[in-house]
Amino acid sequence: MGRTYVQPGDVLTLTAPTGGVVSGTPYKIGQLFVIAMVSAAEAAAFEGMTMGVHDLPKVSAQAWTEGALVYWDDTAKLVTTVATANLLIGVASAAAANPSATGRVRLNCAARANEAP
Repeated sequence: MGRTYVQPGDVLTLTAPTGGVVSGTPYKIGQLFVIAMVSAAEAAAFEGMTMGVHDLPKVSAQAWTEGALVYWDDTAKLVTTVATANLLIGVASAAAANPSATGRVRLNCAARANEAP
């Protein structure tokens, strides 16, 4: 590894946003999407997972196909296939029916800007 290498990056230590974080819950921190690995009070340090495959809350009325791009709707706190004004977080790693409350998502481990409204 080069002299600039710090860590793998699949888990990052971040600052909990307003209201704190709950372990296992997805959060948008700036333009980064993470799953909290621990619960933490507002402004406390917490570990957030940036990659891997997770079962996440989704828009129930959507059917997903394997490999479909999925986005985080930070207002509804749900994963969706609608790009507009939402943050690209990864791909559906399994098909999901309409209706269904959760979808299996492979996180892309990248910070991205929201899709244009």
